[in-house]
Amino acid sequence: MKTNDSYWWYITISDSSGETDTLLSLADITGSIGTELQEFAQGGDRLRMYYRSNEDLSHWKRILMDAMKEFASVKVEDFGKIDNQPWNVVAEDAFPPLPVGKGLVVLAPWHKGKEPKGLLALYINPGSAFGTGYHESTQIALELLESHIKHGMTMADIGTGSGILTICALKKGADKAYARDIDPAVIEEVHKNFILNDLDKNKVDLATGDLLNGFKHKVDILTANILIGPLSQMVIGVPAVMNKDGVAIFSGMVEKEKSIFLKALKAANMEPVEELVKGEWWGVVAKTSA
Repeated sequence: MKTNDSYWWYITISDSSGETDTLLSLADITGSIGTELQEFAQGGDRLRMYYRSNEDLSHWKRILMDAMKEFASVKVEDFGKIDNQPWNVVAEDAFPPLPVGKGLVVLAPWHKGKEPKGLLALYINPGSAFGTGYHESTQIALELLESHIKHGMTMADIGTGSGILTICALKKGADKAYARDIDPAVIEEVHKNFILNDLDKNKVDLATGDLLNGFKHKVDILTANILIGPLSQMVIGVPAVMNKDGVAIFSGMVEKEKSIFLKALKAANMEPVEELVKGEWWGVVAKTSA
């Protein structure tokens, strides 16, 4: 379906618990290309999220409702169509350069040429897929990857989303990256982000894939920034694809899900070696137990 640039969809959500971060997280998870926070004097916030018109509104609502299963206090207030908005201006204001970790910065393509000195630039088209870098779970994965990636490594990026973790790994010196995502629609957007970052196409194996099903490669580092359900399902197969002394980075979970995933790690004969929390989100680096 071609994009109709004359309008955008919007969906407005609220959170009875008053957690604005939850609303913003849902916007990022669901592929929103921008948001407008509405604050009320009597208390409570609402977030209007904007989406591209290249998909029907029902497509975005379905993605949102699936993501909201983890957040019982969130409800949909309204939804509809916005005509003729100067979105290029709004989007530029909504996605400023974002420093992450010790030496990374996430940049939308219109900020090329304005990179902060001394930081490794990761260029991402905002709203293309989950993993723009503006969500805490992606920042967790990036920080952990920055700490553990080494020159010459081979990596697997399961649930690649925007491709940001693959981009980071290759720019930090990885020799090969296997990027997989279950959604075929993601692949074209990932290719665009790879081109934005001038990646060597010979170092990337990008394909559709359902978690580790059919994955036949051995890697030194694996990343998966997805939800607790597929993470728990996948982890049992992770040791089989890891080289000796390899590490896996898991993110996309809220901290209250930590105990559930640690049990899944133990069942897979893996153990945590580092953890990181940002807001209500939690990530972990794990390796196969000796």
